[in-house]
Amino acid sequence: MAVLGGAGRWIQFARSSVGLSVRRRSTAAALAQRAAPEMQESRKPKTGILMLNMGGPEKLEDVHDFLLRLFMDTDLMKLPVQNKLGPFIAKRRTPKIQEQYSKIGGGSPIKHWTSMQGEGMVKLLDDMSPDTAPHKFYIGFRYVNPLTEEAIEEMEKDGVERAVAFTQYPQYSCSTTGSSLNAIYRYYSNRGDRPKMRWSVIDRWPTHPLLVECFAEHVRNELLKFPADKRDDVVILFSAHSLPMAVSRPPHPQNEFQIILKILKPEGLCLVLQVGPMPWLGPQTDEVIKGLCERGKKNLLLVPIAFTSDHIETLHELDIEYAQVLGEECGVENIRRAESLNGNPLFMKALADLVQSHLKSNEPCSRQLTLRCPLCTNPTCGETKAFFSSQKL
Repeated sequence: MAVLGGAGRWIQFARSSVGLSVRRRSTAAALAQRAAPEMQESRKPKTGILMLNMGGPEKLEDVHDFLLRLFMDTDLMKLPVQNKLGPFIAKRRTPKIQEQYSKIGGGSPIKHWTSMQGEGMVKLLDDMSPDTAPHKFYIGFRYVNPLTEEAIEEMEKDGVERAVAFTQYPQYSCSTTGSSLNAIYRYYSNRGDRPKMRWSVIDRWPTHPLLVECFAEHVRNELLKFPADKRDDVVILFSAHSLPMAVSRPPHPQNEFQIILKILKPEGLCLVLQVGPMPWLGPQTDEVIKGLCERGKKNLLLVPIAFTSDHIETLHELDIEYAQVLGEECGVENIRRAESLNGNPLFMKALADLVQSHLKSNEPCSRQLTLRCPLCTNPTCGETKAFFSSQKL
């Protein structure tokens, strides 16, 4: 992740064998300043969908608190004397990260996009699943407002009967989705309260057909914007946020691999998985770009496969650091990024379909969620899994 510095992104790549393409966009986190999506109706919600994500600072003055919460999150990373070192790192990195956000419009657009996606999702759900309506979405960010804990308080206050914790990370990891689920468990555990709502969780969805269709559509649209005589030579780089090797486990890269195969199979593309034995999952995106250019591959399409909305990693790390600065240094001919799913109506349909199917299943969580990582040393992880798997729906 860009805010972590150092190792932050790993790559999988494929050689294009058909003509397709990409677009460079203006980096406009100013989208966050646009008018908010239409407010949800004031009816008492029967079903609340808590959309979980890391979040991002909307304003430059929010950056320090964002970093402080991030570096103090022991679910994401464990540092020596974390209560001392975490605040120190956050303070030191704040000016640099503020500079990065200033280059993409002064803040993250992720709340804007999440609100738009949530609004579209619940409107569809009210028609698709009248038995569980009215539906209301809530945003629960891990490191910025609205925080997960604040969202839970609002849901309890609204009198929600059925609560769905819906991770917005399609691929499961203990350090992303797991951290957000732990926050829900701790909310009740720290207060000694039992939930007034019946909780369940959508904890992974990397190969949902409509999600795959969205990614494939965006890849095709961007590939078509390469010069026609270059399309057969385009290398597609699937880029994702990296994870510390100590907290990653095989399902994370495997999930990425599955969705890429589903996207590429109809196009007859070949794929090479590149995951190295490093302290963080690798190889790093910049290393792959340099290596490809050295081998004469200078038409590149970057596809952010692990994030569904634009944020600092797409707008600064991919669009500026790699597509502009590094691309020029390496002598890239054409480098573009596939558009994030953002306000794609098909993506909102995917979200609604996921929730509807989940509600119909009457299952509190996936079977995978009940499994513990073999080397897990975080006791909260097991308690969280027991909390969700024991919910009576």
